[in-house]
Amino acid sequence: MSKSTQLSATRTVPMGQKVAFGIGMFANQMFPAILGIFMVVLVQDLGFPGWMWALIYFFPRIFDSITDPIMGFISDNTKSKWGRRRQYVMIGGLLMGVAYIFMWQLYKEDTLQYNFWYFFIWSIVFYLGLTFFSVPYVAMGYEMSDDFHERTNIMAIAQWIGQWAWVIAPWFWIIMYDPEWFPSADVAVRELAIWVAIPCAICAMVPALFIKSKSTLDEDYEPLNAANIGGSLKKIWESFKEAFKIAEFRKICFSTFFIYNAFFAVSSLTFFVIVYKLFNGDAEATGIWVSLFGCLGALGTTFIVIPVVTWMSKKMGKKKAFMWAQAISIVGYIMMYFLFVPGKPWLYIISLPFFSFGIGSLFTIMMSMTADVIDIDELNSGKRREGIFGAIYWWMVKVGFAIAGGLSGAIIAIVGFNPDLTAVEQPGAIEGLHLFFCFFPVAGTIVAMLIMRNYNVTEDRANEIRAQLEARKK
Repeated sequence: MSKSTQLSATRTVPMGQKVAFGIGMFANQMFPAILGIFMVVLVQDLGFPGWMWALIYFFPRIFDSITDPIMGFISDNTKSKWGRRRQYVMIGGLLMGVAYIFMWQLYKEDTLQYNFWYFFIWSIVFYLGLTFFSVPYVAMGYEMSDDFHERTNIMAIAQWIGQWAWVIAPWFWIIMYDPEWFPSADVAVRELAIWVAIPCAICAMVPALFIKSKSTLDEDYEPLNAANIGGSLKKIWESFKEAFKIAEFRKICFSTFFIYNAFFAVSSLTFFVIVYKLFNGDAEATGIWVSLFGCLGALGTTFIVIPVVTWMSKKMGKKKAFMWAQAISIVGYIMMYFLFVPGKPWLYIISLPFFSFGIGSLFTIMMSMTADVIDIDELNSGKRREGIFGAIYWWMVKVGFAIAGGLSGAIIAIVGFNPDLTAVEQPGAIEGLHLFFCFFPVAGTIVAMLIMRNYNVTEDRANEIRAQLEARKK
C-alpha cells in the first residue's frame, strides 16, 4: 500500500457519520423548500400586499447577512467539552421546529396587520434558529475529513439525502389546494406546518447527537465574553477580508453566486412557462405537470447527477468535474427550449437529467472545494475557521437568492407578461418568458465557468498543503 493510500485510509469517515450529516442536510433543505411553497398562501389566501411580501422576503436575508458571520465566529471559537458545533446545531434545530409551527398559525378572521406582524416576528425567530443550526452544521461537514476525495464523498452523500426534500416538496402544491385534503390553503398550512416541523427538527438535531467531536476546552481560541464583543466584530471583519484574499475561495463564491442566482431567477417562472407555453394558460389542465417538473428534476439529481459527478471528481479532479457538469447543464437548457412543445408536456422530461447537472452538482463539488481552501487558510493564518468560511459562502448563496427574487419580477416586466391575459393574447410575452427560462441560466453558467477556468487546487496541491500542516503540528 502506498503512502497516499495509507493516508486516505486513515481519513475515511464511517458511513454512519456521513449519513448522520446527510440527515441534517435534509432538514437544511426541507425547511426552505416548503417555506417557499407555503409563502404563496400569504398573498393568495391571506391578502398580503406587495410591500408586505417584499419585506418578509428580503428582511430575513438582511438579518442573515449580520447573524451568519457572527455565528461563524462564535462557532469557530467556542470552548466546550462537546466541541465547537454540536450544541448550536441542537439548539438551532429545536428553535427552527418550534418557530416554524407557530409562524404558520394564521387565520383569515384576524386583521391583515395582525397576521403580518405575527408572521414577521415568528419568521425572525425561525431564521435565528436557522442561523444557529446551519452555520455550525456546514462547518461540521468541512472538518469531518482532511482527505481530498473523502470530502467529496461526505458532501455527495449529504446532497443525495438532502435532494429528497426537493422530491417531496412539489407535491405540497397538490395537497394544499385539493379540497379533499383541506377546505382551504390557510387551513392546510396550519396543519401541515406541524407535520413538516417536527420530523425536520428531529433530522436537524441528528448531527449533533451522532457526529463525534473532541473537547475544545484547552484550545487557544478568541475570547467570546461580552467585554470583547467590539473586538470580536472587528476580528470577524478581518477574517472576512483574509478569506477573500484567497483567490480560489473568491472563485468558488462568485461562480456559485452566478449559477445559483441565474437558476433561481427563472425557477419561479416554471409555473407560468408550463401553464402558458404548454397548456395555453389553462391552469386546471396542467394536472401534475408543474409538480412533476421539480420532482423529476430532483430525482434526476439524486440518482444520476450526484453519483456521476462524485465519480467524475475522483477520476478527473474537482475542477474538471465541475466544468463537465456545467457544460452538460447548458446542453440541457438548450434541449428544454426545443422540448417545450404545446400539448406534449412529456417531452420536457427528456431534458431534465441534463439540465439538473448544473444546480444539482453545484454544492457537492463546491462544498468539497471549500474544505480544501480552508486548509490553505490554516496554512496562512494558523487557524481553523470553518464557521467563517461556511458563513461567507452561504451568505453569497442567500444574497443570490434575494437578488433572484427581484430578477424574477424584472423578467416578467421586461417581457410584458400579464397572468390575467390568455396565451393567445400575449404570444410575444410567453415566448419571452420561455427564452429567459432557458437561456438566462446558460449565461450565468458560462460566467461561472470563466471564473473557475484558472482554479488550481488540485489533488497534489491539496496533499502538499496537508503534509505541511501535519509537519507544523508535529
